[in-house]
Parts: sequence; structure tokens; C-alpha cells
Amino acid sequence: MHLTVLFIIIGLAILFDFLNGFHDAANSIATVVTTKVLTPLQAVIWAAFFNFVAFFIAKYIIGEFGVADTIAKIIKEDVVVAFGANPSVVVIAALSAAIVWNLLTWKLGIPSSSSHTLIGGLAGGALAATGYDFSAINSTIILTIIAFILVAPIIGLIAGNIIYIITLNLCRNAKPHKADSWFKKLQLVSSALLSIGHGLNDSQKVMGVITFALLANQTAILNTDMDSWILNDVFHWKNWFITTNSKDIHDWVPIVCFSAIALGTLGGGMKILKTMGNKITKITPIEGFTAQTASAITLFFTEHIKMPVSTTHVITGSIIGVGMVKRVSAVRWGVTISLLWAWILTIPVSALLATAFYHLILLFF
Repeated sequence: MHLTVLFIIIGLAILFDFLNGFHDAANSIATVVTTKVLTPLQAVIWAAFFNFVAFFIAKYIIGEFGVADTIAKIIKEDVVVAFGANPSVVVIAALSAAIVWNLLTWKLGIPSSSSHTLIGGLAGGALAATGYDFSAINSTIILTIIAFILVAPIIGLIAGNIIYIITLNLCRNAKPHKADSWFKKLQLVSSALLSIGHGLNDSQKVMGVITFALLANQTAILNTDMDSWILNDVFHWKNWFITTNSKDIHDWVPIVCFSAIALGTLGGGMKILKTMGNKITKITPIEGFTAQTASAITLFFTEHIKMPVSTTHVITGSIIGVGMVKRVSAVRWGVTISLLWAWILTIPVSALLATAFYHLILLFF
């Protein structure tokens, strides 16, 4: 039964990761499509490819998966177990809530955060399992993540503003047509960097969930006889699941997670694309380049400090920062305020959904 639950978690985690890519595809491609540098199809293929390239950067250049380690520490397994609850059921409830909220916001065309949906679900599931005992969650991590709902887009806004001003001054003597041509080419680079940042940050969140589930099921894994499993003499399956801590991540976990988000990005997010492009502010090639560059820098920085943030929030802040250089009224603040409300509500709504799913799942486990 325990390994069945583990495989359900892995399946749901992969599905969520795919939907994350599908839901957030527009974040990576919005500006490059609205400036007509690439067609939507070309853009999602481009973004998906660099989503997966992020795996090699994390594995062989950065050398660790810091965001995954942070996510794996959100729920305190020992506290959940002390209350007689099953941590695996908590994770199933969290993933179920996150998947439902992702599908709902995608259907409505709301660019909410898949990342915060997952985090809200994990917190809500853990609280439901322990009778709303806040010692079951790592409050420091949760509060820091909540703070970055505002901090991340502000960093993106400031970066976008500064980079755009510098770029305008560097190109002030260039002919507009020639400058547009340059920046359309440069947007290929900036969109690739943004997709790498998206992959680095978002794929690792699901890695953290799978790692937590593996750690929570180590006893069951060690006690399971896998000798009869297909090709066990070749693959030695048990070694694939044994792990010692949240930093001990087997290669199959990131490969699966980075692949899932890349495939999800290929599925695209054309409905959300309409909001993330010209609905916030009208975008030109130079503005698209600066917004994407600012977003990529912000995502690389937050990955460096191991902080899970929302790609949606970061790119929105960067686009606003670029728009404000022209004039404050260039930003469509009505749309921006609507987005802000969606961001604020995501974590509590996801937590409530996870609570409901937890009590529902208890009927079956």
C-alpha cells in the first residue's frame, strides 16, 4: 500500500509539473510572440528546449538543486507523523489541490502562480492533517515565500526599469528600424535565458515534493522486495528510491521533472498569453528584450538564494518596470491590480482546497 501511494504521488507530481509548463508557457513566450520575433509554435518549442537545458545547468554548473531542498522542508514530517497522520496523504491532497487550481485558472485565463498553488497546497494539507497545528509547517520558509510574492516582482520591476533606461541610452543614436532588427535577434537570447530561469525554478519545486515523498516512505521502500520487478537485475530498482536527505536527489527525479515541464511548455498557454503580452503594456522588441533579461536575472538570483518564486510574478513586474519608463500611464493598472488579487488569493485558496482534498482522500486511505 505504501509504495502504491508513493507511485500515486510521483504520477500526480509529474502531471502537476506538466500542467505547470502548460500553464506558465506564456510567461516565457509572451514578449517574444507579441513582438513577432517568433510564431507561437516556434516560441513554445524554443522555450521548451531551454526549459530542459536548465537541468544541465543545475546539475553540472550550479552543482545542486537548492530550490528543491527548500520545498522538501516545507512540511515537517515528524510532526505530521506524531499526530498519527500519513505524510503521503498530505502530499496527495496538496498536489490534487494544485492541479485543480491550475486547471481552473488556465480555463479562466488568469496568470496565477503554479508555484504558490503548490506551496499553499502543501501548507493546507499539513495543517489539515494536524488539526491546524502550525508546528507542522516550516513557518520561516512559508513566510519568506509569501514575502517574495511582493519582493520578486519588485526586483523584476526595478531590474526592468534600470536595464531599459541603460539600453535606451546605449541605443539613443541608432535608427529605430535598425534598433528593432537588433533587438528582435537579441530577444532570442533573452527568451532562452528566461526559459532557463523558468526551468531552474519551477521544475525544482516538483523535485522537492518527490524527494519529500521518497524520504517519508523510506521504511516501506527498504522493506519491499523488488527482486521480482521487471529487469531488476539490470536496473536495481531499490537503489532508485533509497535516499538519505533532501539534498540526496537521484538523477531520474530531475530528468523526469525537467522533461515534464518542457513537454508542458510545448502544450502552450495561448489563452494566458493574451494577458501577459499587450494587455499589461504595449511591447516593442527593445522592451521585450529588456523585460525578459530583467526576468531572467531575477530568476537566476532567486535560484542562487534557493528561494522558490513565481515566474508569473517576476515577468509581470519586469514588464511593468519597462512600461513605467515611458510613462506610468503606459501600464494598464486595472489589469495589473486584477493580477495582484489573483496572486494574493492563490496560497489561501490552494490551502483550503488541499484541506478539502485531505479529508476526502482519508475516505479511501
